[in-house]
Amino acid sequence: AWSIQENSIGYQLLVFLRPPPGHSFHRELGTTGQLPARPPNIRVALECVCWKKQLLTGTLCFLHHPEDTLPRDQSSIVLRTLCTNSYLDIEKVACWAQLLLRSAWLLLPESHHCQLTMLPRSQSCKFLLTGTADMTICTEIVFAV
Repeated sequence: AWSIQENSIGYQLLVFLRPPPGHSFHRELGTTGQLPARPPNIRVALECVCWKKQLLTGTLCFLHHPEDTLPRDQSSIVLRTLCTNSYLDIEKVACWAQLLLRSAWLLLPESHHCQLTMLPRSQSCKFLLTGTADMTICTEIVFAV
């Protein structure tokens, strides 16, 4: 979604998160079996990928191999960064996205002409771009599973 107001443009981006290989996301249902009104807890579960080992050489299953026999894997680092216990922690996801955005911003040529300001937000990533042309761009990144 986007909107224009006087000297500002606002964008809202919806980013769909996908689980790393060997994992899946599961929304927890409320007590009545329906999705709760509040944002549901997203459980991260291990999946058996033993069948993939037959198709792709070197693929090890997280579910059936002890962690010490698996190679150091980026997906497990991401899970430790983004999860609390066995659940996706949306506040950690938002914080991670803000750090990633700040790092990427410094590499863009626009960073010399515009200022990036991260705005306080706990369950999304919201930032403000201000430039020399008296134009302000406010963007919010919302995460969905």
